[in-house]
Amino acid sequence: MTEFGRLPGVGPKTALRHVYRLLGLTPEQRRYFAGAILHLDEIRQCRRCFAHTERDVCDLCQDASRNGEALCIVAESRDIATIEATEQYHGLYHVLGGVLNPPEGMTTETIRAAELRDRLMSDTEIKEVILALSPDVYGDMTMNHIAMLLKPLGKKVTRLARGLPMGADLEFADEITLGDALIGRRPA
Repeated sequence: MTEFGRLPGVGPKTALRHVYRLLGLTPEQRRYFAGAILHLDEIRQCRRCFAHTERDVCDLCQDASRNGEALCIVAESRDIATIEATEQYHGLYHVLGGVLNPPEGMTTETIRAAELRDRLMSDTEIKEVILALSPDVYGDMTMNHIAMLLKPLGKKVTRLARGLPMGADLEFADEITLGDALIGRRPA
């Protein structure tokens, strides 16, 4: 039970539920589950974009149908699945491995900003860099840092639009979100 409690967002009660769920499985089902966990040892990082993959170069980087002119910058490999689920983006990715967060040891040296700069210097096909990081203090700090880092390269650098979510009530929107919604407005 202790090991389950080490997972993010899993407290003692949830850990206990997981243990009891596994106890309810057949021995064969538990072996299959354990095998899936052991299979994680075969996962590595794509040498091009740093996403999790089973190969040296991930499927997305190898896909010739992807738009090689657009590069979407994400904090973590899992963010790629979220963006891909929209079916609105068809370019390439670069995983930073986190966002700037000095109190937690995430500095300009620990995120893959230098690798990003090197990639952009060697890949002349990339025309636009899309910063797709969470719109919080650390995400904004990281996006500002990357934008400054890339400015001398002459690439178009954009951020995801921000604004009010569907179903939001203006009365409860903070000034920054409402301001971003006004700036990012579009034709009706």
